[in-house]
Amino acid sequence: MNEWPLSRRALMKTMLLGSAAPWVMSSAGIAASSCDDHIVRLGAIVAPDSMNPFATWSSYWPTFFTYDTLVGVDAQRHSDRKGFAKEWSVSDDKLTWTFKIWPGMKWSDGQPATAKDAAFTYNYLRGSIGKPEELNVGWNNTDGLQNVESIKALDDETLQIVTKAPTRWPIDNFMMMVPEHIWKDISYVDARSTFRNDPPLVGTGPMIVTEFQQGQFVRLIPNEYFRTGKPATAGMVINFFTTADPMAQGLKSGNLEYGFNLTTAQWDELSKDPNIVVGQQRIEQRNYLAFNTAAGKGAGSTKALQDPTFRDAVGYAIDQRVIVDRAFRGHAEPGVGLGMPSAVQYYSDLNDTRRHFDLAEAGRRLDAAGYRDANGDGVREDKEGKNFQLELITGTRSGTLEMPIAVVQLIAGWLGQIGVPVSVTQLESGALIDRTAAPTNGGGGWDLLVDASWLSPSAHDVLIIGKSGARDNTSYWQNDKFDEFLSEVDKTADLKKSKELVDEAVRLIYIDAPYIMLCYPTLLDARRKDCFEGWGRDDQVSQWGYFPFDRLKPVPAS
Repeated sequence: MNEWPLSRRALMKTMLLGSAAPWVMSSAGIAASSCDDHIVRLGAIVAPDSMNPFATWSSYWPTFFTYDTLVGVDAQRHSDRKGFAKEWSVSDDKLTWTFKIWPGMKWSDGQPATAKDAAFTYNYLRGSIGKPEELNVGWNNTDGLQNVESIKALDDETLQIVTKAPTRWPIDNFMMMVPEHIWKDISYVDARSTFRNDPPLVGTGPMIVTEFQQGQFVRLIPNEYFRTGKPATAGMVINFFTTADPMAQGLKSGNLEYGFNLTTAQWDELSKDPNIVVGQQRIEQRNYLAFNTAAGKGAGSTKALQDPTFRDAVGYAIDQRVIVDRAFRGHAEPGVGLGMPSAVQYYSDLNDTRRHFDLAEAGRRLDAAGYRDANGDGVREDKEGKNFQLELITGTRSGTLEMPIAVVQLIAGWLGQIGVPVSVTQLESGALIDRTAAPTNGGGGWDLLVDASWLSPSAHDVLIIGKSGARDNTSYWQNDKFDEFLSEVDKTADLKKSKELVDEAVRLIYIDAPYIMLCYPTLLDARRKDCFEGWGRDDQVSQWGYFPFDRLKPVPAS
């Protein structure tokens, strides 16, 4: 099965690669502080380049306010948050999935929204598989559909998906349901490239994109046909930024109602404002140290990087608790395995096998593995008797995956203490993406990488950074047994079996150590409390759907 780029690859690879995002001060962007117009103003570090979900990864904000996924993460975690499907079930053989679509649902232009539209969305993608113009470049993509036998609407309210093998893909995929009457005449060539899907969009979500100014803002209005009723606000404006500074300023002044991906310093300062509520929530981000394990093209400066015993020893020189306390001021959880705490079904603390911070133990293991300081100069030699200094590269792939420099400083310091000197190269996002690309695409040549990823909590996405040849496998690690585990996971619908497979795979990669998980950061956000009510508590704003913007209400005038 092909790699599924579910969820946050948009955030990983393209969010800030578009145009600059100045702090817009206009009638359509941030306006003067007032609750009177009942418009919700948000700030986000995003750079959407198109409203076409078949052609871009960068427009999750704002398109997910307009388009529903069939199920997705929110509907599986929260009984009161649903997508295009009201409910779903799977047959005993785990091959046939049946989805009941909301009865009487309409698109925002008033036309019926039925199971036929959902079937069209998936079959539109399936029809492109294998063609030169295959739809594999955006949120709506063909990955995962290769395991599908058939998708059809049994009636207006019933969608049936039959798979070739058991899989949880039918409820885990992130395809946005689009109206057949809008998209049926769009060619594949246009859908994956030139068709921008200009506003006003037509969707079933609570907010409809009506204006898009690239690099500046997007305006949305309530969907009068939304299935639970027209939202009570007058609309939304999402302002695009390249840093969190203007968001913090906008929150303090009252020109913004909500902002996320704040720095710890901004969050601490905003927490003292009586008109602001700060929040932090577990997300699926993983910050890690990767070793360049490539053996041929793109290999690092020493063969030690290809040696699991060397990588394991270095793991004892990393203090995840100190990273959390010093670099993240406590706004993270110590890293362990591939499964992050927010993926509760697949998280394990690996207590029976996990490393502990011990520089002396790291040194002993390096000695035992043949990496000794034979000449007493404080620098270890590799097995060929050569001194080595490792190049550590790092950078920010997007504004939402910013890496505190303190993380790199701590790692370089610890490795220096065990006789492994490190030089640090800080890269711009584009250069970082180029250097960490597959060696066949010109990447590699570095030794260590401090990086982050944010994918979905599905079993597939938990494991994908270890898959041979996967775009997310920035260590270039290859292990046939791990690939077998992932292949089995992709053909498993039973949650218990999926957990067992993930646990085995996580333990295997932990021992081989192509990655050292550093921490799982929390998302820091803040909102004002003077204009609107109905925000969430644990998650003030969902990162997997449009909650709470379907139910916000203006604060009653006192």
